[in-house]
Amino acid sequence: MVETITRRRALRIMAAGAGLPLVLSGTQAFSHPEPLVWRGHALGAPTTLILSHPDRDHAEGLVRQVIAEVSRLEDIFSLYRPASALCELNRAGALAFPPQELVDLLTVCHSVWEETDGLFDPTVQPLWKLYAEYFSRGDANPSGPDRSVLESARELVGLQHVSFNAHRIALSKRGMGVTLNGIAQGYITDRIVALLRGGGVESSLVDMGEVRAIGAKPDGAPWKVGISENQSDTDIDHSVFVINKAVATSSSNGLHFDQARNWGHIISPQGVSTVQRYRRMTVIAPDATRADALSTAFTLMETAAIQKVLAQHPDIEADWAPSNRAN
Repeated sequence: MVETITRRRALRIMAAGAGLPLVLSGTQAFSHPEPLVWRGHALGAPTTLILSHPDRDHAEGLVRQVIAEVSRLEDIFSLYRPASALCELNRAGALAFPPQELVDLLTVCHSVWEETDGLFDPTVQPLWKLYAEYFSRGDANPSGPDRSVLESARELVGLQHVSFNAHRIALSKRGMGVTLNGIAQGYITDRIVALLRGGGVESSLVDMGEVRAIGAKPDGAPWKVGISENQSDTDIDHSVFVINKAVATSSSNGLHFDQARNWGHIISPQGVSTVQRYRRMTVIAPDATRADALSTAFTLMETAAIQKVLAQHPDIEADWAPSNRAN
């Protein structure tokens, strides 16, 4: 049986004690005795926004804007909202006059797909669906689906079979499907950061499924982001310090299709099985969208291939923990 999805990435935030203070232009950091807290979900991941600021009305207005923007973007990217633009694309195989955000995100997907030799591929949805349905059966063989069935699903994978522009997105093969779960949380994080900056925020640590720092902490120090393999972990595996950077972590251990925990949810588009080379993969980048995508792709890549990509992007860093097991 597939485990309940809670959060694919696990980041433990350690900043400013109990909250994440947002500092507006021309103000000083202020610890409100009752901080304004919003908790929700974005694409299946829990999100938190804690505003400690003397201007309560302004903070409440920002939270309302954040809630509306997250909901609007989920209406585009979510696989769990049947009326979303992405679900409509997967049902019909084409989408006329798609939302610009969907076109923009597919453009980034294509760029990362090329940089990673196709290992970051949002068209793995048929394989993901196959594994999920297979291991939901009571009589599922722990060795996985039949190879011929896997190969049939594999034939439906390949971003080269997706055409897109501002007028139309089309999947060239019947049965294809797109998932943006390996990048959309980062994109939503970036959009929320842009919204908050537009509202005058100069210092914050934003967690919308991925983490991105706005500036430094109010005292000028970097934000400290503690990383653990799973959200329930009590021990921090590693910590990074960031200013105006995003942090994304992927781990196959975040979700397994099977109870024996042999089949992780991050699926290689070039093979017929999931791969566990690393216990966790962390990427630090200027934006959360690319950090999110690369942390997903790097999980499937040899270290030499990761270093090749990093050599082309001196502003991006990666940190990983080797796996104790492999499929």
